[in-house]
Amino acid sequence: MVSHQEPGAEPPDTTSLDALRAAARDCRGCGLYRDATATVFGAGPGRADIFALGEQPGDQEDRRGEPFVGPAGRLLDRALRDAGLERDRLYLTNAVKHFKFQLRGKRRIHDKPARSEVVACRPWLVAELRAVRPRLVLLLGATAAQSVYGSSFRLTRHRGEQLDPPEEFAGMFASAVATVHPSAVLRAPDRGAAYDDFVADLRGL
Repeated sequence: MVSHQEPGAEPPDTTSLDALRAAARDCRGCGLYRDATATVFGAGPGRADIFALGEQPGDQEDRRGEPFVGPAGRLLDRALRDAGLERDRLYLTNAVKHFKFQLRGKRRIHDKPARSEVVACRPWLVAELRAVRPRLVLLLGATAAQSVYGSSFRLTRHRGEQLDPPEEFAGMFASAVATVHPSAVLRAPDRGAAYDDFVADLRGL
């Protein structure tokens, strides 16, 4: 898949999530829109206390047009409950709004977004943060963390730490915490231990 800048990459100047969601349907900021079924915008209350940011939608998210509704989303739901958090009080979104994949037969297999695709989608993330203005941003995985803190950010070094917002995001949120993406828990050799560690990170929010 070739990704390059096209017209329609900039969100409108508004803090209305409904207006942003409607505008994002026509985003042509990178080439991922060509193969994706839909733009998968964020979902949740407009004044959420916690803003959860993942990497990109998966196969089921792309088909349904909603974030975190596939296997990783179901694991996230369970982990949130075990940590004493309610999903419907979080705003959930992704750093990249279109599903990037490779075809293997009839299956669409997740393909990590390129840095250029993350950067192309960043204006939408900034617009969402400006609209929601959460207390805390929960960064789910390295791609999500690097979309906010830059490509030099290392999840293994900063997992679970309370992080101040970068200057570009000053005033949009008070702090951030980075942890693994729930899909990494699903892939872990010792899924039970990985899940327990993930829940422990969520309990500290």
